[in-house]
Amino acid sequence: MSYDRWVSDAVQVVEGVGAATLVVGGVVVAAQFAAHAVARRPDAYRLFRRSLGRVIQVGLEILIVADIIRTIIVTPTLESVGVLAVIVAVRIALSWSLEVEIGGTWPWRQAGNPGAGD
Repeated sequence: MSYDRWVSDAVQVVEGVGAATLVVGGVVVAAQFAAHAVARRPDAYRLFRRSLGRVIQVGLEILIVADIIRTIIVTPTLESVGVLAVIVAVRIALSWSLEVEIGGTWPWRQAGNPGAGD
């Protein structure tokens, strides 16, 4: 097996882990929401949104790892690095907005406020 093929396979595994994280995490969070809704917890929807946001953040981070491996290990060109930069920027923007959504405040404000976002 060639090095390029091995790296390609490794990237596919990492992408699979990222996708599985999103799917399995989403199903688990939906099941938890259903249980909370049946128990008539008043904060069920807030917990659902927060938990789902965290699952999405983890999945995005894993997918970023796959993109970085693919771009850096496979012969990098200016175009591939540019595409990686755009992909990472979009995913960072998504993670940033999810963090604000989950925590209810800007991330730098949470540092001085223990328990914020919990």
